[in-house]
Amino acid sequence: MYYASLRSNGMTNGRVNPQFTLEDQGITGLGTVYYNLLEPTLIEQALARKEGELGKGGAFLVSTGKFTGRSPKDKHVVKTASVADSIWWENNAEMSEAGFEALFEDMIAHMQGRDYFVQDLFGGADPANRLDVRMVTELAWHGLFIRHMLRRPDAEELEEFTADWTVINCPSFQANPERHNCRSETVIAMNFDRRIILIGGTEYAGENKKSVFSLLNYLLPEKGIMPMHCSANHAPGNPVDTAVFFGLSGTGKTTLSADPSRVLIGDDEHGWSDRGTFNFEGGCYAKTINLSAEAEPEIFATTSKFGTVIENMVYDPETKELDFDDDSLTANMRCAYPLEYISNASPTALGGHPKNIIMLTCDSFGVLPPIARLTPAQAMYHFLSGFTAKVAGTERGVTEPQPTFSTCFGAPFMPRRPEVYGNLLREKIAKHGATCWLVNTGWTGGAYGKGSRMPIRATRSLLSAALDGTLANGTFRTDPNFGFEVPTSVPGVADLLLEPRRTWEDKDAYDAQAEKLVAMFSENFQQYLPYIDDDVRAIALGG
Repeated sequence: MYYASLRSNGMTNGRVNPQFTLEDQGITGLGTVYYNLLEPTLIEQALARKEGELGKGGAFLVSTGKFTGRSPKDKHVVKTASVADSIWWENNAEMSEAGFEALFEDMIAHMQGRDYFVQDLFGGADPANRLDVRMVTELAWHGLFIRHMLRRPDAEELEEFTADWTVINCPSFQANPERHNCRSETVIAMNFDRRIILIGGTEYAGENKKSVFSLLNYLLPEKGIMPMHCSANHAPGNPVDTAVFFGLSGTGKTTLSADPSRVLIGDDEHGWSDRGTFNFEGGCYAKTINLSAEAEPEIFATTSKFGTVIENMVYDPETKELDFDDDSLTANMRCAYPLEYISNASPTALGGHPKNIIMLTCDSFGVLPPIARLTPAQAMYHFLSGFTAKVAGTERGVTEPQPTFSTCFGAPFMPRRPEVYGNLLREKIAKHGATCWLVNTGWTGGAYGKGSRMPIRATRSLLSAALDGTLANGTFRTDPNFGFEVPTSVPGVADLLLEPRRTWEDKDAYDAQAEKLVAMFSENFQQYLPYIDDDVRAIALGG
């Protein structure tokens, strides 16, 4: 039987390695500790604690309070001697060792006598390169969430599980900035010497998975593995034909990778090793704003399946009918579900070396074409630039699209300098011969507020042509602003859409907007000039 009961002084239950309880880790004095509960029991516990409500089909409906997105400015890395020279400190707030020890001591004191939920999980589908992670959560539904998001060991593996890292998430704990050497009452603190991550002061579940992603982003490059903030899929029966989709939240990673004609490897976080591509996760965390059964039937169907976590959505209090258009709580409404809820998901979450690399950008200026082919040097330039728009709700305070440069399409999760990841990507592109594309899912016919979002059907048609090889055999023009190649004609896509300037009524306004965007790219890229090769530098300098 999968679920077995283990009790220690009547205070512990669930399935766990008897040699690796929280007490064995020195965490004592808690109330009841629930180890590795399955989905039905986690939901029972969450309902008993009034953490949320049961929705249609057995989905679990929750609100995360005032925090409905990530808090990137509250993430800290403890500055120990072992990592002092390898962390990108301009992008990662430091915490002193003394501050962390005080934070740990105070959080454990706060936890005394309270019940906690432990999930022992894997970060990574590749057994050779996975990370064993223990998640300790105050909220039962956080245990359900992270059980979806990471990889689940089987019963036999749990019997011998010991964690490489431990994450403790205690939303009811509030940090003291002066005592704990942090920015606010909300804190995410990562200590590489102690192999512990502490999260406090926020109920937003995304902090759980992103803390593990940030950790893998630091550890994997040491093994020559490229960690990627991307979705991935492959052709049916042909993992060699793998495609990865880089992009920040809201650019279409989940939507575009969930192509019914291809096999889904994963929707957000992957590694690229000498063995190929592997998903870090065991589930998906999809945005649900304006989600429809017509446009995205597979994702829509998960919102009424048992155990799916529905986060920050408005719903009818009587019927529990979800309102996919009401963003009064947040535009960052989401659902979290296991990969197997998508019918075409890969059972192994493994793929080959990427044949096509797609960099997704949400251009709120309305300047970039819907698709462009990149040389390896251009791919390096745009990867390091990471231009997009932060969409409403994904971070605290973002209420409308904001143009931003998020290096490697994931700056908040990058502990090392960008060139580490850029050079890894370039080496792997050269070794495996991947073709790179820049795809704009943002605005056309004008900037945000005047133009309109790129039609999703057009984006899908362009991607299909890129992935099946027909686009590469077409005719291209050279873009006058960025020098990359843009197709002149693609079946099923209006030629007008392929040339953004033609979609604007005021051509002079487009030219001014394009000049402004090019200048922004140039200014942003100055920081990388000392670290890049001559061919990329030539692109940056307009050569």
